[in-house]
Amino acid sequence: MARFIVVLGTTSHSGKSTLVAALCRLLSDRGCRVAPFKSQNMSLNSWVTKNGSEIGIAQAVQARAARTEPTEFMNPILLKPKGDRTSQVIVLGKPLADKSAEEYYRDIEGLKEVVDSAVRELEKEYDYIIVEGAGGAAEINLFERDLANIYVARLLQSPIILVGDIERGGVFASLYGTLQLLPPDIRSLVRGMVINKFRGDPAVLGPGLSSLYELTGVPVLGVLPYLDLDIPSEDSVSLGDKKARLSSEAVEIAVIRLPRISNFTDFEPLERRAYIRYVDLDEPLGHPDAVIIPGTKNTVSDLMEMKRKGMADQIKSLTGTPILGICGGYQMMGREIIDCEVEDTEGRLCGLGLLNATTRFDRYEKRTAQVNKPVTGNGPILERLRGQEVTGYVIHTGQTDSLDPAAFGDDGAVAENGLVMGTYLHGIFDNQNFRDAFLDFLYERKNPAGRGPAPGARRAEERPLRAEGRRGSGYSELAEAVRSHLDMEKIWGMLNLEMPEGEEGAK
Repeated sequence: MARFIVVLGTTSHSGKSTLVAALCRLLSDRGCRVAPFKSQNMSLNSWVTKNGSEIGIAQAVQARAARTEPTEFMNPILLKPKGDRTSQVIVLGKPLADKSAEEYYRDIEGLKEVVDSAVRELEKEYDYIIVEGAGGAAEINLFERDLANIYVARLLQSPIILVGDIERGGVFASLYGTLQLLPPDIRSLVRGMVINKFRGDPAVLGPGLSSLYELTGVPVLGVLPYLDLDIPSEDSVSLGDKKARLSSEAVEIAVIRLPRISNFTDFEPLERRAYIRYVDLDEPLGHPDAVIIPGTKNTVSDLMEMKRKGMADQIKSLTGTPILGICGGYQMMGREIIDCEVEDTEGRLCGLGLLNATTRFDRYEKRTAQVNKPVTGNGPILERLRGQEVTGYVIHTGQTDSLDPAAFGDDGAVAENGLVMGTYLHGIFDNQNFRDAFLDFLYERKNPAGRGPAPGARRAEERPLRAEGRRGSGYSELAEAVRSHLDMEKIWGMLNLEMPEGEEGAK
């Protein structure tokens, strides 16, 4: 029988995902077979497994932390909001249907069986499973339908750690209130609390920690500092936390913040070398060094919104600025989109006209796959790595036909000037060769006289950050922070494990 810890939160974005990732890495460091699990996730940031299943990116990140391969059983239900009170429901990695909340909850009993079977599958392969809840655990209006928190906690009857975010204030009230609102049978399973994202001296929290213990009888396992780690974000809530970390000499890349932006983690590998500015549709675009149009859950609706708010005209007015569209952004860059009642309605919509391409939505089917493509496009960026290969993953509906040359084998398109290109490849900037070619071109154009650090020097500065690869570079640091700031003896005890010899955690 596998052993479980369930990590619940007082709110969304409290730090559940990162704590699960840390515990997965710590157990992996001990040589344990460990996997993450989140029964139901709601996110537009997703990942494609080796067998083509779509799961939330957080579970893919946690699986990497556990040094195991992500599978659909780690996130059996994924909800991708469409913005019109409906979500695409993905079950065991495959799209089921678009459903309203009412329709979704009507089928909740069948979905419980999906969750049960996913847990059984993971138990066949792993000895330890670290479970993540969703949102706030004390949504009293949803208790009977809460698959991600209440149902899973009752199913597993395992120790619970409750996480609160001090960054947004009111953490003591959030922890206390959540505990009091939990059903009594769930409350009795809570073995510890964690305060997350603290800036400053944790000693000032001492009286509050003592009072919280006296009021609840549940110990605070420790206080985690605010961590700025190179780990992909779970969802768009984290966009508000992003701040410029580089000097004014850095190139500026404007990412269009679409209403239904998805997989913005595509651009996080750029943040260490460039100023990434997320631009709302009604903001001035200015004169960035490059523009990226990201993926979206609804290409047609977001393109119409871009036109209505003037962002489409701003983008088309740029001259000589590199523009890259990924997935839905690529579809928008073409001449025309034909929608056969798959995205929004039936009809034709003019695209941005930046590429000589047409996209047709004529079936609900989605293509999901990990891919490996040769670089075949021309122009001042792609010619730097022509003939090399890039890897990524595709998640899209719709078929795009282009008269422009392809960018990567049979994927994407490149305009005649070589500066405007589109691709279906998510994770394109995880490829160091493409990332360096893209950024080096921008820096050379910004500093033609060679002012500032040379591109090679910048890449050398990056190498320590990628010691384990882009998606693993923050895991060890995260695990060490948890090991040194939390009472690991209590946490290991929840799993019936002894404290490793020589290890000391916070008390």
